[in-house]
Amino acid sequence: MTCVGPIKAVILVDNRAGGDLLAEHGLSVWIEVAGRRMLFDTGQGIALPANAAKLEFDLRSVNTLVLSHGHYDHTGGVPLVVERAPAVHVYCHPAVTGPRHSIRDGVARSIDMPQPTRTVFDRLLPEQLHLITSPVELAPGIGLTGPIPRRTEYEDVGGPFFIDGAGRLADPIDDDLALWMRTEKGLVVIVGCSHAGLVNTLHHACQLGGTNRIHAVLGGFHLGGASEDRLNRTAEALRDIDPDLVIPCHCTGERAVEKLKQALGERVLFGEAGATFCFGEMDRPEPNET
Repeated sequence: MTCVGPIKAVILVDNRAGGDLLAEHGLSVWIEVAGRRMLFDTGQGIALPANAAKLEFDLRSVNTLVLSHGHYDHTGGVPLVVERAPAVHVYCHPAVTGPRHSIRDGVARSIDMPQPTRTVFDRLLPEQLHLITSPVELAPGIGLTGPIPRRTEYEDVGGPFFIDGAGRLADPIDDDLALWMRTEKGLVVIVGCSHAGLVNTLHHACQLGGTNRIHAVLGGFHLGGASEDRLNRTAEALRDIDPDLVIPCHCTGERAVEKLKQALGERVLFGEAGATFCFGEMDRPEPNET
């Protein structure tokens, strides 16, 4: 099996930010691997250009854009990316453009893909837009999970999500997907919100990547509103999976991060915009100050 490395992953957008970078409720990760310059999600679109400029990453050089799912806080920056990199190849599930709502205290809020992003989708050339409904290998040792089987009984989508504003049709968020990259030390997995469940996602990535070793997982785990039972069972499952590094971002929630730290200790590091990680070169990947 082909292994890739080195991998450079830089968080461009997150709820937390280091230095003078902008924080935003959203996620975007810059990834350099095997000659590719990839962007995993785009945040809401406000922080992305400012942070990319401050960190000296040229969005014009992005050749692959992966959208983990269709929520606004992951797809709002798509028009900017396509404007600067008009030949970029976009990978996502066909359901990313569907209607999405969050209903809390009886109030419905639209959280679907912004209209400017929908307009860009309509203008992409057919060969640029890759709508995936099953696992896809982008290159040897690099793949997308496609839809993730929901096998655990304790994981759910992580919130009161509905397709309609009336709350009659629950949204299973079937478009949720993750990126995996195989290194000699195990898989590096990048997730958006883990709406399919973090444990489900890691098990599926291992099946596709042909290894039981998780070297690192980075992204949003959507555990902010999780029950104590779910947190405990997730922490127990991660102890069994035994990753080298866990980097929770975005929607994970501080309570969940503390629970994961109790289970995994120093292997858990809070992510934030500006944090840089190199995988596949060192015995123990550490964040570099930016």
